[in-house]
Amino acid sequence: MSTSENLKPQISDSKSENWYSSWFDTPYYHILYKDRNYREAQIFMDNLTHYLNLPEKAKVLDLACGKGRHSIYLNQLGFDVIGADLSENSIAEANKNANATLHFVVHDKRQPFEEKFDAIFNLFTSFGYFENHEDDIKTLLAIKESLSEYGFAVIDFMNSQHVIDHLIPEEIKEVDGIVFNIKRYAIDGFIIKEIDFEDKGEKYHFTEKVRAYTLDDFQNMMNETGIYLLDTFGDYKLKKYHKNTSERLIMIFK
Repeated sequence: MSTSENLKPQISDSKSENWYSSWFDTPYYHILYKDRNYREAQIFMDNLTHYLNLPEKAKVLDLACGKGRHSIYLNQLGFDVIGADLSENSIAEANKNANATLHFVVHDKRQPFEEKFDAIFNLFTSFGYFENHEDDIKTLLAIKESLSEYGFAVIDFMNSQHVIDHLIPEEIKEVDGIVFNIKRYAIDGFIIKEIDFEDKGEKYHFTEKVRAYTLDDFQNMMNETGIYLLDTFGDYKLKKYHKNTSERLIMIFK
């Protein structure tokens, strides 16, 4: 299995082993999720940067940035931003928007950066993809080591209990003429989504697999890595986190 396959959700494809090395690299990933609420995400970043009281021109790392949409918005807010992702295709697309204070790099999030950041954002459940729990520990350590002395880090994760309680086992979703058959289930500490579809006469199958970490799990990992959890929120408006009802688990730490 390639490095990118280790880092991104587990992938299988009925057509060819030489299909894109990552689900996130495929055009189908972006088609399926094209209706995501990016305005809500921008409001989240407005609230987050205000809460953190980041200085003007603060150095910000958008870790697991995808095509860089949120890195671009953070840069528009006046920050010096680096967007990092393992997906070479996504970074190539993001680089079309690079400027003097916005850069994009292909990067393994288990590895720390040499430069230090005032803020590191890991947004929209871009954590918990590894098969090996120790790789998540390495990611937390890398984030810690990449922070400046007065820097803050943010992990925006799903609230696993809420997701499991409201899991839709089967769903059919048509986007751009492609019919996606989606199955969801929780097993062995993971939340899994199986995606089947057909396009241009070819059948495809992908699997997303994310660890169902709870706040207690994160606290244990942070204790292990010497990280200090400062605050938690339950949604993008930064309302209080509630274990059973909040949609998100947003953690501020250093």
